[in-house]
Amino acid sequence: MSPWCLNLTNKKQRFYNAQNCSTGEEERRHLRSRNLKSIKLLLCVLLLILFCLAPITALAVATGEPAPDFKLQAMTGEDVSLSDFKGRLVLLKLATTWCPTCKLLSAEIKKIGDFLKEQDVVVLEVFVQDSEKTIKKYLGDHKPPMTFHALLDDGQAYEAYNVYLIPRFLLIDKEQVVRFDSSGRTMMANDIRTMVQEYNHSPKQETPEKTQ
Repeated sequence: MSPWCLNLTNKKQRFYNAQNCSTGEEERRHLRSRNLKSIKLLLCVLLLILFCLAPITALAVATGEPAPDFKLQAMTGEDVSLSDFKGRLVLLKLATTWCPTCKLLSAEIKKIGDFLKEQDVVVLEVFVQDSEKTIKKYLGDHKPPMTFHALLDDGQAYEAYNVYLIPRFLLIDKEQVVRFDSSGRTMMANDIRTMVQEYNHSPKQETPEKTQ
């Protein structure tokens, strides 16, 4: 092999070595970038898991405690307070128009609408992240048989009930005491019916003894 050819070959070799070195460095940078993204993704997943594993009951409204009152604007224009319905059983639904699970819960409540009317139950649906226009469009011609009010939250209910999961479904008894808080659990029509029957009974009155 002639020196010229050897010289040419050496130049080519240096070129290929430099090219491979450059390519290798790019691959290493790409690998480091990919690893960094993987680490960030893993941290996000871990934070999400920790949030989901956090004790839900610590954030929910405690059962057996008085239900926080609120006064909100109804879609019919008037102001409605939870305390307006003291003496009646209240089903409180905290939801949004864009939540698919909220729609499913509405469908379950609709199934027992006539039953709720017979039991004189009040249903309050509080929309926590919507506009009045959006709510009205969402409800359409919705006219349930039982007493029903769709309310626009101004932050009162969101803060008072610490809304971190939707839908939230609460059963509030005649004394305005929270008897059930779903805390994100799925509620079916039969579940709601059973609770209403349990908490909507009137206390038995003792029959006075006959005097002789």
